[in-house]
Amino acid sequence: MSDTEIRIWFGGMLCQVIPVRVVEEDENGRLLALAGGTRLKRVNPGRPIREIPRDEWPEGGYPLVDDVWFGNGILMWQPKGAGHAVWWFYTDAGDFAGWYVNLETRSEGDAVIVDKELDIWVEPDRSWEWKDEESFAAKTGDVRFWDAAEAAEIRAEGERVVKLIEAGAFPFDGTWCGLRP
Repeated sequence: MSDTEIRIWFGGMLCQVIPVRVVEEDENGRLLALAGGTRLKRVNPGRPIREIPRDEWPEGGYPLVDDVWFGNGILMWQPKGAGHAVWWFYTDAGDFAGWYVNLETRSEGDAVIVDKELDIWVEPDRSWEWKDEESFAAKTGDVRFWDAAEAAEIRAEGERVVKLIEAGAFPFDGTWCGLRP
């Protein structure tokens, strides 16, 4: 295992710098762990950044401030070459709570993440729902985010993941649900 960090960008602004531990890495991807209580840096404009119209962001973006990761931590699976990552969430008691599919692009050895807003929440029974559909649609066509063709590609990536969810295929087959960050 080794320590590294991920940098999450949104709308051309660096929003989070998160130290993580590399648990496993191979030709299929890498598994990261983020422990609860980990110190990190993130923007804190007083409300979720996705709720603030891009035109209202200050020039150069919001400053990063010190913060702490909430809850018991998460696991993150970054499949090689995919436009998404899968995050395992846990309850306060440490039980598996569900998967979060973050639609994204990655670069620099998967350390730089560009968040694509549209996400999927998956319950332990594999029932699922889209997240942030309205804000994703509102940003489509804004040059700082994505155009209509890119939006269609982002949604198509999500639809590919939905097929895995519904089939109970890896990583939605129970793998790592008992592993704790």
